[in-house]
Formats: sequence, C-alpha cells, structure tokens
Amino acid sequence: SALGRSGGGAVTPVPTGLGLRLCLGGWGSLVNPTGVAACPGSGRLAVAHDGKKRIHVFEPSGFCLRRFGERGDASNDIKYPLDVAVTSDGHVVVTDGGDCSVKAFDFEGRGVLAVREGFCLPWGLDATPMSEIILTDSEAGALYRLTADFQRGELKKCQMIRSRLVSPRAVAVCQTSGAVVVIEHLKARGPSKGSTRVKIFSAEMDLIGQMDSFGLNLVFPSRIHATAVAFDKEGRVIVTDVCSQAVICLGKPEEFPIFNPLISHGLSYPVGLTYMANDSLVVLDSGDHSIKVYSS
Repeated sequence: SALGRSGGGAVTPVPTGLGLRLCLGGWGSLVNPTGVAACPGSGRLAVAHDGKKRIHVFEPSGFCLRRFGERGDASNDIKYPLDVAVTSDGHVVVTDGGDCSVKAFDFEGRGVLAVREGFCLPWGLDATPMSEIILTDSEAGALYRLTADFQRGELKKCQMIRSRLVSPRAVAVCQTSGAVVVIEHLKARGPSKGSTRVKIFSAEMDLIGQMDSFGLNLVFPSRIHATAVAFDKEGRVIVTDVCSQAVICLGKPEEFPIFNPLISHGLSYPVGLTYMANDSLVVLDSGDHSIKVYSS
C-alpha cells in the first residue's frame, strides 16, 4: 500500500495500467546492454550492448533487422557503447566510452559522423525533435548540445549548455516543452554506496527542479537509485530504480516529485528507458539482458 503514496500521504493515480507485451533479447542475443532508443518515425528500437556487433536494430514486432558496430579502430567501429539515441531523420547516435567520442550511423549501419574532440567521457544522450543531440559528459560534469547535418556527415556546432554538474549520465529531452532532465551520480563518503540526483532544466537551461536520493527517501517509502530517465508524452518524468527494481513516475516538472510506480515487478536491473510512438514503454533490463515492452 505504501507504493502509491505521494509526499502528502494521498494516493495519486498511476497514468496508465501497463502490461508486458513483448520481451526481446536475452543472454547470448544481448550482452550487458547499456542503452535503448526508439525511432520516432518507424518505431524501430536501437540497442547498445557489449556483444560482437554493438548495435542491434529491432522492428516493432521484435524481429532483429540489423546488427552493426564491431569493436575496433575503424570509423564504423564502436569500442564500448554507453548510450544510444535515434534522431527524427532516422540516424543512430552512440556515445563510445572506449575512445570518448560520439558516433552517428544511418539505419543501414554506415558510419556518417564521428566527433572525437573536446569530450572527457561522453555518456548519456537524447535527440530533440529538430534532430539535435543533447548529451552528458560524465567526467567533465557538463551538458552539450550537438548540431549536425547527419545526411551529409557534417558537424555544425557542439556547444556546452550547462557545467558544474556531478557525474551526469542519463539524460532525456521533453519532445513538447524542450525541458531537459539529467541524472547525476553523487560520490559517497565512507563505505556506503553513492546516491543519485534528478535535475530538471527548462528549454532555456534554467534549473526548475531537483531531488536527490536523500530527499526522495524523506518523501517515498524506499531508497531510490535512478539509472535511466525519460519523459512521457504528457511531459512527466519517468525513471528506472535499481533499488526497488521498478519504473517510477515522478510527475511533471511543476509538481515534481510525486511517486507513482508504473512497473513494480518483473525487472532485474533496469538501466534504459524510452517511449515508442505508440506510447509503449520500453525498459532495458541489464539483469537478464533483455528489452521489455509494456503497453496499456
């Protein structure tokens, strides 16, 4: 009963009743997956993992359409993918922790652009409706906006839009308001594990809300360690929590945070999150190396 309570003690309604519709991957097909993204137009899913070919592209039906991005030093190779995004014009963009770069591919797997300079450790990324890329640099503590003509393979601009963040990793852009949400990973003092902090910025990059694990603990019934984040179509902030093995809605920025568990069972170690165009919720579960698609 505690799972439905907000800070005031009243039960707030869960946005949708979600049921598991499809489960993809599994050990052998995916190896320690790190990121998932949906193509806004086609509904295809791109998944980054540590297998022989680093990027798998799945049709909405679950059929694996393509695999690309082998480990190596060539322009099309990916050493260690940390996250993946798909632009509205159908390009797959990957952060590569192996050589601290951002690489873009078309859906055929052809490399179209690689940005290697200026980053310390690029980590999380998401695409705007204008096919710009918002990405975090975990080591530099910064947030960047990357503008490129992916069709021509031309980088137009790479601008730091926020600094002085603490190990920012997962990031998401609201497709309607342009708001940006970032998960920071805070270092722990002593033997205890580190905690996380969720920060929300307006489209103009003004801080409009934040809450760390300690503050969430005061409001919610269990400790939350957020690993992935997304906006739903109503502009609510959704996070994965590896402590409770759940997906939780924290509400819209103006009401942040509320506490609505969307998925509270069946997950092992959720590390990725995205919404498909049909409003299905996609969860990347590193615990059993799978993609789980939920719909109402």
